[in-house]
Amino acid sequence: MDADTRAAAVDAVAARCGEAARAAATAGVARIAARWRADDGDAAAFVAFCASHYVEEAGDRARLLDRLEAALALVDGHLYEIRRGLRRWADLEVPPAPAFDDVTALFDPAPDLAEQWFRQGIAFVALLNFEPPTLATMLAEGPDWAVERWAAARVAKRFGPRVPEALSQEGRAIRHAADTFVNGHHIRVDNLVDAAGEPWFEPGRKLVAHWLIREAIRDGYRAADPGVGLRRQRALAWVMRRHADGTVPRSQLSDGEDPPWDAAANALDGVPVDASAHVGPERFRHWRAQFDFARRLDVHHPDHPTAMARACDRDREIPEAEVERILVQLLDAPERAAMNDWLRRRLGRPLEPFDIYFDAALPSEDADALDARVAAVYPDAAALEADLPSLLGRLGFAPDDAAFLGTRVRVELARGAGHAVQPGQPEYPAWLRTNGRNGRLAWAGFDIAMHELGHNIEQLVSCHRVPRPALRGVPNTACSEAFAFLFQAEARRALGLASGIDPAVGQAAATLESALSAIQIAGPGLLELRAWRWLYAHPEAGDAELRDAVLGLADEIWSRHFEPDFGPDPYALMAAYQHMIAYPLYLPNYAIGHIVSHQIRSHLTGRHLAAETLRICAIGNVTPALWLERAVGEPLSARRLAADAGAAAAVLG
Repeated sequence: MDADTRAAAVDAVAARCGEAARAAATAGVARIAARWRADDGDAAAFVAFCASHYVEEAGDRARLLDRLEAALALVDGHLYEIRRGLRRWADLEVPPAPAFDDVTALFDPAPDLAEQWFRQGIAFVALLNFEPPTLATMLAEGPDWAVERWAAARVAKRFGPRVPEALSQEGRAIRHAADTFVNGHHIRVDNLVDAAGEPWFEPGRKLVAHWLIREAIRDGYRAADPGVGLRRQRALAWVMRRHADGTVPRSQLSDGEDPPWDAAANALDGVPVDASAHVGPERFRHWRAQFDFARRLDVHHPDHPTAMARACDRDREIPEAEVERILVQLLDAPERAAMNDWLRRRLGRPLEPFDIYFDAALPSEDADALDARVAAVYPDAAALEADLPSLLGRLGFAPDDAAFLGTRVRVELARGAGHAVQPGQPEYPAWLRTNGRNGRLAWAGFDIAMHELGHNIEQLVSCHRVPRPALRGVPNTACSEAFAFLFQAEARRALGLASGIDPAVGQAAATLESALSAIQIAGPGLLELRAWRWLYAHPEAGDAELRDAVLGLADEIWSRHFEPDFGPDPYALMAAYQHMIAYPLYLPNYAIGHIVSHQIRSHLTGRHLAAETLRICAIGNVTPALWLERAVGEPLSARRLAADAGAAAAVLG
């Protein structure tokens, strides 16, 4: 709309509501003018809409906010339930229906919803009356806002740019293709041998890359014979390399009777695998597709004109530069020297690259013993689901809270590594998906399940107990990850394996494990940020060029932050995480989640885990900075985790 039409609209509002409304009306008119299109109506229609729908009186504005909250919760919530329900067959470990599952996973009952909010007026009413604040404004002024002001901000920020329906549909297809690729990337290791020709796994064993390769490496630390565990870890680390750079033989992704596979030499029965038989840069093809789609979105997001800006400033609500600063602060922490010295003593040998995955500060049971323990307590998903109220009770939740939360979680086995799916409306349950072996749970699946349960508890509390519907949820996924890590740290206690440990030692172990986990994933998180910047600087690069750039950045990050203690990395561990393919720019959430989790855990010392979980998760969807201040009384920083981890290394000796 031109300036004259905007001025006429403001005059019309002032004539109806009084001159006191002029300043606010001017801002509101400008907001909807930026999104008004010719097919929404001519100049006269624009002026009439503004004059009719601007609300000045305080009571009327409060009722308008209530109605907008209810409308958004009703529409978004039920559509979300339909969408997540239609994805079930694509996500779960059930017999596939190839001609149908992908179709339903992509089906959207309201593909043009974002446009319909505008076409049918609700978005225009919201933006005319409520300002969507910038991140800078929320950070500066948000601590002084009342709950109603936060609700108004969340309602207004719900309506972004008008992205064409065809583009949104294309994005869903691209994300689904990447997700399908990742969930289906099961690498056979039943024929894996080391350089000496020794096999390592039972017939039919497959590992979802990268997650379960990493977990199998961690299992090596629990081997009865450390030497055997070390040889298996080296063999698996080469599997990780073949996955990361696309040199895994394609035959390793399908069932068969292939000859022994030496992943270090990438040879089958001693014969090097020809490059034509490799998977190739397929994973980078999906990454490129995500990037190409992001660039097409950029033009529609003038306030967040890159994928990094949308992931950091808009979604995470932590500025991109601050995200990188936190990751580097953690990687450069001087306390890492003490942590790595402790790890050398703990392992009794020089560190190797895959030792960044070490996550058990206290000696634990053998991997087979852990699997047997899980099988005895929770043989399948149904047994775990049935016991959730009791499990939550053992973690300190009062009987009523344990029953309320535990009966609202559905446990299922996923095709991929696992995930948590929040409810769209309070009356629906949360979904916990984990990984199993032929329908049975093992330690790796239970460990994942405890992580996802932490997400589920946060999801349920922040859905049912926040002060207003617009504030449902936590500020970002890093805050949710904090509770996922807290619950995952309780996995052994949930199985009855943590009794007899001195509380100070247990606290030190949890701190050191959090720091080690945060550091190992901070590297890939930093890599992902820099890889996306590289893509924006080289938008025409092909799949192979992207692969080479990512491997080069992985080497740079490894050389600066890991090589002095862990040696050169031939396995490209920084580049292996599949989140980069299916969940672009998500990885920093894990590192930040560990940092937040530790700040919460430190706050919980001497306090009640369950009570504080219920309190903190009910704060609501304010900015992460304000949320953490209200949760634990201090700002987000990696320094507490690093400093406490250095002290923990001394406690553990």
